[in-house]
Amino acid sequence: MSKSHYNKRLKPLARKLRTHGTPGEAILWTHVLRARRFYGLQFNRQFPIENYIVDFICRKEKLILELDGRSHDHKKDQDRIRDLRLNELGYRVVRIAESDVMFDLKNTIRTIEAHLSEETLNKPVDESNPPAPLKKGGAV
Repeated sequence: MSKSHYNKRLKPLARKLRTHGTPGEAILWTHVLRARRFYGLQFNRQFPIENYIVDFICRKEKLILELDGRSHDHKKDQDRIRDLRLNELGYRVVRIAESDVMFDLKNTIRTIEAHLSEETLNKPVDESNPPAPLKKGGAV
């Protein structure tokens, strides 16, 4: 990612958002994305790009994950404009309902996998850092 897209002025707000994240963000971060557990990819959370703070980003894959809760029901036009700008910067934006993370984590993982490159999907799994196991039924 070009350094010019990173907005260091939003860093304090991004830190605050990390501390006060939603339950869905906490689950996805803790059980899937943190510490390179997901295909060895480095994800960052609450990452400032231009005038936006994205929920999760994998810079290597140029992939942004946005969790949408009820507050997004009234922000669809804003989200569309935001997504278009992030697409212009070369990112794929995947919107996931927070309820899907909370109640159907296995399917959420499949959704994210569908947006990974073939190279990443075919890479051997690092057995020294396996993903956190899911409980029966896909819950954490």
